[in-house]
Amino acid sequence: MEFLDYATLKFIWWALIGVLWLGFAVTVGFDLGIAMMLRYVGRTDEERRVAINAVAPHWDGNQVWLVTAAAAFFAIWPNVYATAFSGMYLAMLILLFALIGRPPAFDYRSKMPQTKWRNTWDWVLVITGFVPALILGVGMGNLFIGAPFEFDEYLRSTWHGGFIDLLHPFAILTGLLAVTMFLMQGGTYLMLRSKNNVYKRTQQVVKVASIVVIVLFAIGGFWIAFGIDGMRITSGGEPGGVTNPTLKTVELATGAWLDNYSKYPLMMIAPVLGFLGAFGALVLSKLERTSVSFWSSSLSLIGIILTAGFSLFPFIFPSSLNPSHSFTAWDATGSELTLQVALGAAIIFVPIILAYTSWCYKKMWGPHTVESIRENSNSLY
Repeated sequence: MEFLDYATLKFIWWALIGVLWLGFAVTVGFDLGIAMMLRYVGRTDEERRVAINAVAPHWDGNQVWLVTAAAAFFAIWPNVYATAFSGMYLAMLILLFALIGRPPAFDYRSKMPQTKWRNTWDWVLVITGFVPALILGVGMGNLFIGAPFEFDEYLRSTWHGGFIDLLHPFAILTGLLAVTMFLMQGGTYLMLRSKNNVYKRTQQVVKVASIVVIVLFAIGGFWIAFGIDGMRITSGGEPGGVTNPTLKTVELATGAWLDNYSKYPLMMIAPVLGFLGAFGALVLSKLERTSVSFWSSSLSLIGIILTAGFSLFPFIFPSSLNPSHSFTAWDATGSELTLQVALGAAIIFVPIILAYTSWCYKKMWGPHTVESIRENSNSLY
């Protein structure tokens, strides 16, 4: 990796971590979405099992995207990891316990035939689908507002705020946007894997969710443009600089989060994808073009997340207390050697993981019906 300088490595890892979050949104998005809509699309036990078994072979593998993204944060942006995970400790614990609740809900739900037993685990799935989506969306919204931390003269970060401070109205909006994005994604995926009544109810979910995604995304865009002070670097903070987030000057200005779109017009592809993808999911699901509808929904999620990343760049964890102490892609990274070793590992193992995951989807593909659930009642979730 000697031919890659430090600044280039920093940018590559900003992009790679972004790819991990995109993979998480597209894959975990549909299993969280299906969990959230479980009680609506499935009116009987067998119909709910159709929905559950649509993601049964893949939901646990999908979580790997989140684990890998967290590990990348630890390795590549250790100071961001330490500051964010300690400052948002309660939110992270809630997220963790919600994710911990998912495996037993999937595995134990159909072990006993009692209605009360199965209904309880159904609601666990609904809640543990909704809570992670909401928390992750709220966390994304707080990046635009800034987190309440700053550094002392020894570069020790201090967090001034609590859990309630994270619930800014804009962050709640982005949290609801994340929930509806995952409902749309889960709905388009379940349409691929179901038939009859489950299919028809899921089609209605996609219709409503895609419209709400378009509306909330538009409101969020106007809010960022006119209602939130964005940040821009006025001096220091060069790409090849040292890893010290205090050696730059940052100013606040309304609309500053949109600066990158005037500098790099091609970035406008991201919000366009966000809107067109959601609109495509709406229209194509009505036309029952299920496969194209799913990919259209996936493009919408990719466009919305890229919009957030492009708007913030190079900021990755802004500070509301002292904007000049914000973390950026240039001053938050580990050592050059760390980035080189990690990139080498990623080049080797990521293609292997993608190939294996693709093989799993290919081998375990196909729709589920109430009849197939009855025929394989003892071998399916």
